[in-house]
Amino acid sequence: MHSLLRVGLGQRGDRFDWKVEGAQDAILALPDQAVVPAPQGQLGLGGTYFVSNGNRSNNANGFVKQAYLRIKKSDEFSLQLGRFEFNDGVEVVPKDATLATVAQTRVSQRLVGNFGWSAVARSLDGARLSVKHGDNNFTLIGSRPTRGVYQVDGMGELDIDLLYGSYIRSFNTGWGPSRMRVFAIGYVDERTSVLKTDSRPSAVRSADQSDIRIGTYGADYLQAFDLHRAGKLNLVLWGVLQSGSWGAQEHRAAAGLVEFGWQPAVPKLKPWFSVGYCYGSGDANPNDATHGTFFQILPTPRPYARFPFWNMENNRDLFGAVNVTPLLQLTLRSELHALKLANASDLWYLGGGAFQPRTFGYTGRPVNGHESLASVWDISVDYSAVNNFTVGLYYGHAWGGPLVKSLYPKNANGQMAYLETNLRF
Repeated sequence: MHSLLRVGLGQRGDRFDWKVEGAQDAILALPDQAVVPAPQGQLGLGGTYFVSNGNRSNNANGFVKQAYLRIKKSDEFSLQLGRFEFNDGVEVVPKDATLATVAQTRVSQRLVGNFGWSAVARSLDGARLSVKHGDNNFTLIGSRPTRGVYQVDGMGELDIDLLYGSYIRSFNTGWGPSRMRVFAIGYVDERTSVLKTDSRPSAVRSADQSDIRIGTYGADYLQAFDLHRAGKLNLVLWGVLQSGSWGAQEHRAAAGLVEFGWQPAVPKLKPWFSVGYCYGSGDANPNDATHGTFFQILPTPRPYARFPFWNMENNRDLFGAVNVTPLLQLTLRSELHALKLANASDLWYLGGGAFQPRTFGYTGRPVNGHESLASVWDISVDYSAVNNFTVGLYYGHAWGGPLVKSLYPKNANGQMAYLETNLRF
């Protein structure tokens, strides 16, 4: 079990905002037998938290979560300096309710996120510039990520440079409201003593102590369609290309997403059906001079992998979901996923990016020539008991495919359940 207490003091004015926020985290009663030798490794989040905190079962700490000054001129100009949180894709929240929900739940945090679902989360130290002109928004960020996520020490920085720039425009087409974003991300990992996670032999990776320098260039497009009596449709298109260097190798990778949603006009349940396909490239040859595995940078994986044993790296995800809201305070969501690797010559990757100086942030497991990873079904219930108190229940079941069976022959299936409460005061 874990807890996170965040208490902040701040002020908002016409020209200046400031905020100082402290956090106190605790991760308790961790299992000390949830890590076994490779290739099985860490058996779930208990093992991950245990290893990340120096093989201790009970852990607690305190640190500065945010501390920033924002200089602004109405909503046209904003310069934020210090430690702050950032989720890519929602620099500007669309005015249309459908597009706002899609941006927040289907686009945001795919590449850069605060990892808010983890016990500790992450922040950025640096500067953020935002300029708005009409329906156009420009955002520039120069930063370094903090530690945290799975380890209770969230105070220090990582030896990583993160640069982000985006242009967002909202407009109306003949079909309805839409939003376009074009962005670029620079990532430089100078932790040369950390062993990189990829499909090369261990001896080759150990000898490679060069920096990782990756440029990510992408765009997304959101479109809403009003079908009147038949309800609403929405479209999500998202794609990126990557280039640069993966240590001693060249880096060339890509990822993409297409998703359709339909909201039938059923006011009592407010159903929302979605179906989509997500792809992240894998490396076809570990012995050549090019690294082809898509690198997901510093995301929050769980919004898109709610039973988080996969991410977008070397992955193909065919999925469907249904969301219903029978009451204003009650939301139910269920998802189905068919998961395969993009390339059987690569690894099965897990994780959500760097979070401590001594480990890479992503782990990989051998696939023994298999592509079929798993099928997943889950369901969640979120209830707002009162204005400031929410309760969330989740259950997920995974049926392991040939890949998982080759690593876990006794039982290839997995389950995950949790209860979460949030109180704001």
